[in-house]
Amino acid sequence: MAILGFRKPAPAPATADPVLAEFLGGSSLEVMPRTADKIDDFAAILPRGTRVYIAHIDGTPIADMVATAARLRAEGMEPMPHFPARIIADRATLDDWIARYRGEADVRQGLILAGGVAEAAGDYETSMQLLGSGAFDGFERLHVAGHPEGNRDIDPDGSDANVSEALHWKTAFAERTDAKMAIATQFCFEAAPVIAWADAIRAAGVDLPVHIGVAGPAKLQTLIKFAIACGVGPSLRVLQRRAADVTKLLLPFEPTEILTDLARHKAAHPDFNIEAVHIFPLGGIKTSADWLRVHAKDEE
Repeated sequence: MAILGFRKPAPAPATADPVLAEFLGGSSLEVMPRTADKIDDFAAILPRGTRVYIAHIDGTPIADMVATAARLRAEGMEPMPHFPARIIADRATLDDWIARYRGEADVRQGLILAGGVAEAAGDYETSMQLLGSGAFDGFERLHVAGHPEGNRDIDPDGSDANVSEALHWKTAFAERTDAKMAIATQFCFEAAPVIAWADAIRAAGVDLPVHIGVAGPAKLQTLIKFAIACGVGPSLRVLQRRAADVTKLLLPFEPTEILTDLARHKAAHPDFNIEAVHIFPLGGIKTSADWLRVHAKDEE
C-alpha cells in the first residue's frame, strides 16, 4: 500500500509533429462506391475540399461511380474518379462517362491510368491514348500513375523501360496542356526507395510533382495481402520484419514512420518533388481519416 494516495499523472496527449503535419497538408484519400456507402457524412470526418479519388474497379456500374462523385461534391469534397483505359470500350463510352461526371457531379479532376485488367475491353490500352484523345480538355487537374518499385505488368522483364518512356510522354503532354498534372503512386512502406525513385525520375527530366501513396492504418495481415496482390516489392520487407516481431504482430500498422522520414527529407530539401500524400484506406476510411486528424495540420 502506498504511503501517500497520490496518483501518477496521466501522460499528456501526444503533440503532432509539426514537420509531419506540414507535409500532410493537402492529403487525399481513395474510396470505392461500396466503401463510401459505409460513411454517413464525409464532411464529418474530412476537411472541406479534401480530394477523394474514386477507384473504378472493372464491373462497377458507371451510375454508381457518378452517384458517389455527386455525393462527395455535395458533402464538400473534391471528387477525382479513376478513368481506367482498359475497361472503357470506345470513345462514345468515354464521352458519356465524362458528360455524366461533369453534368451530375461537377467533376473537374481525373486520375488517368491503364487499369488493372490484362485484356482491354475495347479501343484503349494505355493512359496515353486517353490523354491524347482530347476528351479531358477543360479538366482542371489530371493525375497519372507512378510506380516507385516498378510494375511487372508494364515491364515484365523487371526493368523500368516502359514505365520511364510513359512518364516522359506524360511530362511532354503536361507542357502542352492547361491542366495541372501530377504523379499519384502505388502505396509504399519505406522512405529510402521512394526518395531514390523520386530523385531519379527528376534527374531524368520528369518534373511532374509526386503525390506519394501510402497505406492507411490497417492490420498487418491485410497490408501484406494487398501488397502482394498489387506487386509492391522491395518495401514489403518492412511488413515482413514487423510480422517477425511478435510484440508488433497484432498491432495495426500506421504510415507514421515512412511519412515522418519523407517529411524530414522534404524539410531538408525543399525542392524535393513530392508535394502531397495520397492515402489508401486499406484498414477503413474512418480509420485513415482519424489518423489524418491526429497528425495533420489543422486546416480550420
